[in-house]
Amino acid sequence: MADEAPVEDNSWMETYADAITLLMAFFVMMLTFAKYDMPAYEAAVNAIKSNISKEEQGPTTTEQMQTDLMDVVYDVEGGQKAMNVKTDDKGIVIELASKAFYKPGSATIKEDARALLKDMGEMLKAPKYGFYRIDVEGHTDDDPISTRQFPSNWELSGGRATGVVRFLVEMGIDSRRLQAIAFAETQPKVPNRDENKNPIRANQEVNRRVVVRVYPMDFADRKKFEGTVKIEVESESEKDQGGQGNAVTAPSNSQQQAAPAPQESPAPQEAPAQPQ
Repeated sequence: MADEAPVEDNSWMETYADAITLLMAFFVMMLTFAKYDMPAYEAAVNAIKSNISKEEQGPTTTEQMQTDLMDVVYDVEGGQKAMNVKTDDKGIVIELASKAFYKPGSATIKEDARALLKDMGEMLKAPKYGFYRIDVEGHTDDDPISTRQFPSNWELSGGRATGVVRFLVEMGIDSRRLQAIAFAETQPKVPNRDENKNPIRANQEVNRRVVVRVYPMDFADRKKFEGTVKIEVESESEKDQGGQGNAVTAPSNSQQQAAPAPQESPAPQEAPAQPQ
């Protein structure tokens, strides 16, 4: 009776096929996220890591940021009325109600609102959020304004946006992460007026707002940002080394040697006087 051929163990093919399928899904998602829907991208990467490692999936950095911001809102009295936190396809959207932060026609942040803004800034300054951009948008209603300081709603919305940016920079947030944008009345959340062109005051109040958008840098921006930080650090290091290199130190006593005293030349001898 002929010997039977050994049966090959192909059980490894199942694991190999699973790994290849996961890799293919990962690269397909990379192409799909050409617009960088970063919260969804982070969640997908987290899910893949969890699937491969079989470990419990934790919150993404953006999800953790949203949780931290919600803590800020609930920890400050009146925070829920002054600040609204949500997400979009880029990251976190923080809406600051104009009524809570500004007097009508003013771009000066109210004193009682500065505490809430300070807590938000302290959270955004954390190292784990160092590669997140912060865009500050100013929005107004469609009522015209014409003052010496604010000739139109463009100046008013820009003044409010830049005021928040200055506040965050003074707190120590890197200014390269920040930008201020003025939209005036061009992007209302709800209609400012009814069909008869009469103002809807409740809607106008909703449209007067400052929006802070916080989102991860894309890969190119992050690399560029890291490069500028590295150059800045190296420049500071060179300044420190240059200051030390130019210092003049006095020689030690053991190094000091007395210079030989100059030898005096012998005085010329006078010739004997000749008799006259």
